[in-house]
Amino acid sequence: MKYYSSSFTLGILGGGQLGKMLLAETRKMDIATKVLDPSKEAPSRLACNTFVQGDLMDFDTVVQFGQGIDILTIEIENVNADALQALEKQGVKVYPSSQTLRTIQNKCTQKLFFVDHNLPTAPFQRFAYKDEMIHAIENQALNFPFVWKSAQFGYDGNGVKMINSIADTKDLPSGQCIAEMLIDFKMELAVTVARRPSGEVKLFPVVEMDFHPEANQVTYVICPARISEDIVQKAELVAMKAAAAFEHVGLLAVEMFLTHDGEILINEVAPRTHNSGHHTIESSYTSQFEQHLRAVLDLPLGSTEMKTPAVMVNLVGAEGFSGPVYYENIEKVLAQKGVSVHVYGKTETRPFRKMGHCTVVAPTADAALEIAKKVKNQLIVKSE
Repeated sequence: MKYYSSSFTLGILGGGQLGKMLLAETRKMDIATKVLDPSKEAPSRLACNTFVQGDLMDFDTVVQFGQGIDILTIEIENVNADALQALEKQGVKVYPSSQTLRTIQNKCTQKLFFVDHNLPTAPFQRFAYKDEMIHAIENQALNFPFVWKSAQFGYDGNGVKMINSIADTKDLPSGQCIAEMLIDFKMELAVTVARRPSGEVKLFPVVEMDFHPEANQVTYVICPARISEDIVQKAELVAMKAAAAFEHVGLLAVEMFLTHDGEILINEVAPRTHNSGHHTIESSYTSQFEQHLRAVLDLPLGSTEMKTPAVMVNLVGAEGFSGPVYYENIEKVLAQKGVSVHVYGKTETRPFRKMGHCTVVAPTADAALEIAKKVKNQLIVKSE
């Protein structure tokens, strides 16, 4: 199939920052794109060939959007899987497949998939609704502490809460959920796997993730992870097994816990480009966004070799500020050697909203992290 400077059209469901960064790669290759997003202010609206405002969860909207598209991909999991299945039956190539997406977008089915395919994960219990979980607590079938996770629609720390007492369950939504055993882990890791329809597979280097203790959001992504080669091999093997089990096409980001005794457990997976891979724009020969594009188009995968150690720091809305965004000290940060700033194009900030990221490259991961911490303290996302 002819992709470049042709009538070929790539459809993207979701127009947020991931879509915006993916579109930078489609522009390089002159591949026509069509984007669907519910917000008229979606960051991707200016970079695609055709922008459509609409509900990603509405069956008819997604099916209509898919008409005339050659290949359809996603930048967010919360899309109508039934609509994707209908498009597949019409002959549209959909990556990831509707079956894969249906499994992953519900944390209960995702965790059961791990169990069914002998993929290591933390012990858990699933509940159809919150009252069933409360009943389990009252009957000592579920013990504190544990991690509550909403089965659907969680993102950026939303839909996850540490439960230490019955009082912590008071404001939880009433729907389907899981209660996951609290893991005393040493660190959190991630591996991004790229897989194309013809079967070629490549892995990006294992990264280490540092999370904000309250928002449950990634603060820093450190590449390469500061772990032994033995742990690297364990993490890579688990990630490859996960991608093979899903028969995934595109990128699969596999988030993991490394326990104190060296065990690797899958936390969750994302069937798309991911926050843990943003640093690859500057640090790798092939960015995660170019690699995802290559994978879904079934083109030869690019080198995932690291050009330089790097640390990514998320730029999120500061607490106490909501409204038109203002990036304090951005000029000072831009003046520093090895620092790249990515602003996502969201005009309104609010506490902990992802507004951009910075990548710091340096001779070592430790040196990059030291600079990244200074950047985080300097560049404050406020409102005017």
